[in-house]
Amino acid sequence: MSTTADPLAALGALPGVADSVDSVRKAVDRVYGHRVMRRRSTAVTSEAALRGARGSAALSGADWPLEEVRRRSDFSGAGGDEEARTVGAALRLTAEAGQLLSIWRQSPLRVLARLHLVAAADNGDTVGRPRQEGEPVDEPLVELPLPDAQEVAGRLEGLSGLIIAGGSAPALVTAAVVHGELLALRPFGSHNGLVARTAERIVLVGSGLDPKSICPAEVGHAEQGRAEYLAALEGYVSGTPEGVAAWIAHCGRSVEFGARESTAVCEALQRGAA
Repeated sequence: MSTTADPLAALGALPGVADSVDSVRKAVDRVYGHRVMRRRSTAVTSEAALRGARGSAALSGADWPLEEVRRRSDFSGAGGDEEARTVGAALRLTAEAGQLLSIWRQSPLRVLARLHLVAAADNGDTVGRPRQEGEPVDEPLVELPLPDAQEVAGRLEGLSGLIIAGGSAPALVTAAVVHGELLALRPFGSHNGLVARTAERIVLVGSGLDPKSICPAEVGHAEQGRAEYLAALEGYVSGTPEGVAAWIAHCGRSVEFGARESTAVCEALQRGAA
C-alpha cells in the first residue's frame, strides 16, 4: 500500500519508530506470557483498569494515591471537589472503553462523542459533540494554541477516515496519532485529555496489541511526568518528523511502563499479596 493511501504507515518509517514498535511488542508479550495470566487474567485486567484511570486523572490535575482511588466512592464532586469529579470521570471512561471496541472501527466520531458524554456527566457541560465557534475550552494543563472549530471539524473527519479505512500502520503509531490529534485539537469543551487517553487505550486493545487491556499506557504517561508529556505533545503538534517520532516513542515508553506495572501485579498475585 502506498503512503498516500495509508499516511499513518509512513510514520512507521520515521527514525526510531520501528525500534519503539519492536520494544513495545516485546514488553507486551512478556507480561502476556506470565504464568499468572493463564489463571487470573481477569484480576490483572481489573487492576490495570484502576491504575490506568488513576494515571489519566493525575495528568488532568487529580494526582491521587492509588489507595485513595481504591478506597473512595464519592466521585460526584459533592461540595465542589473538582479532583473527585476528575477521578470519577477517568474511572467511568475506563469502564466504558471496553463497551466501545466494536464501534470504533466503524464510527470513531460516535465513540468520541460517547466518551465525552460519559466523562462530562457530572459537569453540566454541553456534552457529546465537538465545540462550536466561540465556545470555550476548559483544558488548563494543555496551553498549546487552540485550533478553531472549522479546523477541528476537518481534522476529526480526516482522522475518522483513516481509522475506518484501516491500514498497515503499527498499533502504537495509530494509537499515538489518535491521542496526539485529540489533545492538539481539544475538540470538546472539557475533559479532552481524559478522552484522548481513553481513545489511545481503545486503539491499543482493539488492534490486538493488548487485547486484555493489561498494559495501561496512562500509567506510563503519568510516570514519565506531566512536563515530559506536554513536551512530547509539543513535538507532535510541531509536525516535524523528529517531533512526531519523539511523541510516538513517548507513547511507546508509556505502554512499556504499563506492561511493567502489570508484571508487578502478576508477581504480587503469584505471591498471594494482591
